Amino acid sequence: MTNVPEIFGINVFNDTVMKEYLPADVYKSLRRTMARGATLDSQIADAVAEGMKEWALTKGATHFTHWFQPMTGTTAEKHDSFIKPVNDSQIIMAFSGKNLISGEADASSFPSGGLRATFEARGYSAWDPTSYAFVKDHTLCIPTAFCSYRGESLDKKTPLLRSQEAIDREARRLLKLFGMDDVKRVNAEVGAEQEYFLVDAAMWSRRPDLVYCGRTLFGARPPKGQEMHDHYYGQIKPRVLAFMKELDEELWKLGILASTEHNEVAPAQHELAPIFGTVNIATDHNQLTMEMMKKIAARHGLVCLLHEKPFATVNGSGKHNNWSISTDTGINLLKPGQTPSQNALFLLILTAIIKAVDENQDLLRISVADAGNDHRLGGNEAPPAVLSIFLGSELESILEDIMAGEKPEDRPKTKLNIGASVLPVLRCDSTDRNRTSPFAFTGNKFEFRMPGSSCSIACPNMIMNTIVAEALSQFSDALEQSTDFTADLNKLICETLLAHRRIIFNGDNYSAAWREEVKKRGLSSFAHTVEAIPHYTDEKNVTMFEKHKVLSRAEVASRQEVLFENYAKCLRVEALTMIDLVRKDIIPAVLRYQNFLLDQRAAKKDFSTKVEDSLLKKICALCDKLYDGLEILEAHTEEAKGITDAFELARFSRAALFEDMAALREPIDALESLVDRKLWPFPTYAELLYSVK
Repeated sequence: MTNVPEIFGINVFNDTVMKEYLPADVYKSLRRTMARGATLDSQIADAVAEGMKEWALTKGATHFTHWFQPMTGTTAEKHDSFIKPVNDSQIIMAFSGKNLISGEADASSFPSGGLRATFEARGYSAWDPTSYAFVKDHTLCIPTAFCSYRGESLDKKTPLLRSQEAIDREARRLLKLFGMDDVKRVNAEVGAEQEYFLVDAAMWSRRPDLVYCGRTLFGARPPKGQEMHDHYYGQIKPRVLAFMKELDEELWKLGILASTEHNEVAPAQHELAPIFGTVNIATDHNQLTMEMMKKIAARHGLVCLLHEKPFATVNGSGKHNNWSISTDTGINLLKPGQTPSQNALFLLILTAIIKAVDENQDLLRISVADAGNDHRLGGNEAPPAVLSIFLGSELESILEDIMAGEKPEDRPKTKLNIGASVLPVLRCDSTDRNRTSPFAFTGNKFEFRMPGSSCSIACPNMIMNTIVAEALSQFSDALEQSTDFTADLNKLICETLLAHRRIIFNGDNYSAAWREEVKKRGLSSFAHTVEAIPHYTDEKNVTMFEKHKVLSRAEVASRQEVLFENYAKCLRVEALTMIDLVRKDIIPAVLRYQNFLLDQRAAKKDFSTKVEDSLLKKICALCDKLYDGLEILEAHTEEAKGITDAFELARFSRAALFEDMAALREPIDALESLVDRKLWPFPTYAELLYSVK
């Protein structure tokens, strides 16, 4: 039986450990930096480093690393040992403040989006004292930012930290107008629900498309998919349960608040959800969660798939980003309270978010844009690629009253009587769950449902923090000049809601009626990544990022470039993989089956060959279509080599390679349904989705 309180955080240099291993004055200084974002006193670095090292050695650590998050969306680490020679035959274990605060890494092979040339290889990592160090794989991991030789951000963490400072600064500025001078820090808080698939490792290894691309490039629909809804919240299979148990324990040891786990809708699909944490730590924890999922799955003969759409005929996987803002005095600024209509601060913050989302639909769409998520968004499993906000009937009615110039009234709290006397009477929540909405209010937070399962949540939250900080800044600008605060506050809320009410929609986002409504309302609609990314460098966006010191003009351009490059590279890998598998595996398998049918036909002589003739006719037609499609894909793949501009290459990849692969998939899937299963060279969807017991 696992003693959870006993193991929780045992591999983390957390508050309890710091008290034990650091001098009292050093501990207080470090805690002040972590709690309030104060500048770290460089004089204490040596003492912190010594305490970290001594603790890490008790955990079996022999090395340390600056653990950072480059623009690949994954994590990176370079390990250095603690050993320091004393003489030819002796060493000591040493770790200095200099080692802790900064490190030097070769940045030449990390995406930079043009911020630096390939020959400019030097990069620096800088300790982030607001995120706890931890030990994994016998290595002390120090969360760090990563920057170029000239100081530009080359990572996901640095802009996120900057955005946290922006929302803290602008929120406290607004709170002072409400007399809340005791608030010293406002934090964005996040809980990221993580969806994923588990498949048998032996099956996975026989699917090069899964190995190279993370998704199946072909696969016929199995006889049974998710239509019976029997997998959702169903009994967890023993092998999966064993994986989940070990995953929970390893995450708990790292101080990660893994809380909820269950089967998701699609067969072989599952979900893990944590308890809320500050946005920076939550982002670190989500990166660790994805890493641990893959590592622990391997121990159970499984592979964890984090691609947004690994299987075409069933639901894909998302990462629901639950976002809120809270003060260091314990107030959730998105909690309506018992009488939300009278909660002026809540209504003002809510209005700021409505304004922020409406004015920055492009940025929120860009924050979730990649080749994998393009396969998921818009299907009846995920929100469409169009931003809208769900508030629920209670809040919507309050806002409607405000916009009509009437005194807003709260609806009476209702109770749900289920009808059987033995069952309790339940309190009905003020908002339902609109699973079709991309941005839904869920009681005391907003659930951003568009991020894909493999993405780093750093970018969506960096953008969310920044756009809300900008809205709060504009509100403060207006209210700080007020001579009648209450009247001006009410006017500001009313006028802002009237200007941005188009973004509020409480209905079915999958419906045809909503698609028509999107056009009428003039909402942004970017169907795929290549349509969205060009807007990253729109002047309004660059101006806002620079105003709040989140990204410089060059850093915005670099991120746009990286997104274009990643998109084109992803499609190229998929195209080359498909070409290889069709030429070397699928066509030979189909020809072997054709030869078998021809032999059977010849052997029958005077007997009926209706079955063979019919199959041969179908297979020959599909094989011709397959070969024609293959040649088109090969030609376009070769043509893409000559395109050097990142945007043009991404656009060509979408227009040509993406469409070519979709067209080529049709005859492959049809052939899979006809060819003898013993001759088909790859595990089928049925085998992949149902082999884990």
